Amino acid sequence: MATASGSELRDGLSTVTRGTIYLIVATFVFVLLSFVARVLIVRSIGSDWGSFSFGFTAAGVLAAVGSLGLSLAVPRSLPYSTSDAERRTIVRTSFVVGGTAAGVSAAALGVAAPFIGGALGSPEIGFGLEFFAIAVGFQIAANLIAAVFQGFADVLPNAIFVQVVNPALFLILLVGSTALAPGKITYEGALVTYALSAALTAGGLIAYAVWRLPRRLPAGPGAPEARGRLLRFAAPLFVVGAMSTLLGSGDTLILGVYRGATAVGVYTASLTLARLVQVGINAAAYVFLPVASRFLRVGNTRAVQLTYATVTKWLAVFSMPLLFLFFLLPGASLGFVYGPAYASTTLPLQITVLGAFVTTILGPSTFAQVAFGYARPLAYNSIAAAAADVVLAVVLVPRLGYVGSAIAWSTAAILLAGLSLAQVSASEKVHPFRRDFVVPLAVTGIPVAAFFLLLRPTVPWWGLPPLGLGLAGLFVLVVLATRSIDDGDRLLLEAVERLLGRRIPFVRSLGRRVIRGGLRP
Repeated sequence: MATASGSELRDGLSTVTRGTIYLIVATFVFVLLSFVARVLIVRSIGSDWGSFSFGFTAAGVLAAVGSLGLSLAVPRSLPYSTSDAERRTIVRTSFVVGGTAAGVSAAALGVAAPFIGGALGSPEIGFGLEFFAIAVGFQIAANLIAAVFQGFADVLPNAIFVQVVNPALFLILLVGSTALAPGKITYEGALVTYALSAALTAGGLIAYAVWRLPRRLPAGPGAPEARGRLLRFAAPLFVVGAMSTLLGSGDTLILGVYRGATAVGVYTASLTLARLVQVGINAAAYVFLPVASRFLRVGNTRAVQLTYATVTKWLAVFSMPLLFLFFLLPGASLGFVYGPAYASTTLPLQITVLGAFVTTILGPSTFAQVAFGYARPLAYNSIAAAAADVVLAVVLVPRLGYVGSAIAWSTAAILLAGLSLAQVSASEKVHPFRRDFVVPLAVTGIPVAAFFLLLRPTVPWWGLPPLGLGLAGLFVLVVLATRSIDDGDRLLLEAVERLLGRRIPFVRSLGRRVIRGGLRP
């Protein structure tokens, strides 16, 4: 097995750090723009919101499944390949197969739309699905182009176009549609603008690919044998995509069947907040996949182990404050975001945020499985997790309502991440649970949790952001006070300094006191 040089690790951590920062910022912009657009639509179209929401969910499911697993297979296969000829074939295959899948998915939904609307007794749903069918085709195309650049560890197409440009266009066009019906956003206007924003986003990505891709991969011959390897690797990842979609929405759909739209609204408000805890690790996972694949191409498993542990440890700085705020102060957090009407229903938020935090501290285990090529075991894990979500929801929702949905989602999410981590840990010794992570996690978490649970302090809404920052700072101080720093942290600091273009003397001074041998001058 190859050893991990400082230069390789530093470059890898620099790539992961830069990509994670870009994607975290872009994700929060996406959440903000999407939230504003949702509020405008809900307040404008009234009872048609249910039809729009159904179509939006159906489009999301089909977009995830319609990529045929290529959105995961391509970013792993490109850096793992050994020649530009193989990479050219991978890119061409993904565009041909993925483009065909996008067209077929859009056409299938468009043809089926009237029949779906008729079966549900809602012509509005059938009408809306015809527009969402257009959006699906362009969304699949956009995601595949972003996945190609992800394979080159370039997150900007995803961050800029998918996370920022698309929701920004939707919001701008949505407001502009009031010119057709002054003072009001109509159902038809919302549908047209959603489809148009997806088309414009895909068009922008196509132009970006024409401009930038030749710089990443010059023209030349291909390697036909790479086509079969890509498609065989993508097949089980297609199952992963389908099961992950079911895991993300199965319990919500079952809740809607048993308890209706009001319960779904309360539950999704909590689930949306809980998923903010996963933003950091999801962003890191997106760029961890090509970086880890590049290390594994040359047999550098040690670099993957250290990168995985270091990234997971420091993203606790992002996720732990959100856990404390949402779990220990759930009423204040819900009231701060959604208003006082949601502040009294706190248990779903506490359950889902705890599940989200556990998946975060387990690290990007599913992406590690993809990087190591364990696509079939990941497919089995995804099937088990999706089955757990559905079965638990069917058993618990009739009696517990949205609390049952929260239990089902959290259990299934932890099961998926836990099974994946157990497998890569057993086979490749990849895991985050080293002394320098476990000790500060426990030393920070236990006293803070005890303080809030025993004393139950009241925190005004304006105090939540500074409290979150203070908790993040506390974790960093505990890391230094307990000397919980290793080579991965030192290399991460050097990577951050390279991104900033300058050294951080204060941190280096502290580091010399807690790291044997100090930091490199």
